[in-house]
Amino acid sequence: MEACPCFAYKPFLASLKGYAAISDLSHLTLVIGGARSGKSNHAEKLVKSNPAPWIYAATGQAFDDEMRDRIAEHQRRRGEGWITIEAPLDLPRALAQAVDLPVLVDCLTLWLTNLMLSGHDIPAAMTAFEAALALRTAPTILVSNEVGMGIVPETPLGRAFRDEAGRLNQRVAAKAGRVLLMVAGLPMVVK
Repeated sequence: MEACPCFAYKPFLASLKGYAAISDLSHLTLVIGGARSGKSNHAEKLVKSNPAPWIYAATGQAFDDEMRDRIAEHQRRRGEGWITIEAPLDLPRALAQAVDLPVLVDCLTLWLTNLMLSGHDIPAAMTAFEAALALRTAPTILVSNEVGMGIVPETPLGRAFRDEAGRLNQRVAAKAGRVLLMVAGLPMVVK
């Protein structure tokens, strides 16, 4: 895919002299699960076990009333102590800005959707994302959807998304110190 002109990952990567692929991030937690499984709510509790302020890296975009309502619900639930960074495409930079503060990224699959629909270079975006994670010194909680447990998507774009989301989740899970699978509001420890 062509890189979108709104954000270039190469300058970000060039600024990371000496970056090497990360093998383990003990301060990184992946919270994964299906729709309405309690991922975001649980992730918020995990982040709040650290002193405030907490960073909420929001990847969603409000293109319609239903999404605006979802975003508003999340904002009301969070309350005081949160700083929101809008990061629909520029998640690596958002993580780098808050390198020493607890961060909740909600969610990776929305970020991936935004990248794919805007024609970004997905491998370059993933490399920049991993590089930003490697720089972090504070707890990082990543929320992602498990999309590979249902039916095969009907469209080529749907299948490409499912495949890329699966690859992204595998990469993050391999490096995370902790992985939780949410099932009916209950966290199941995977790693």
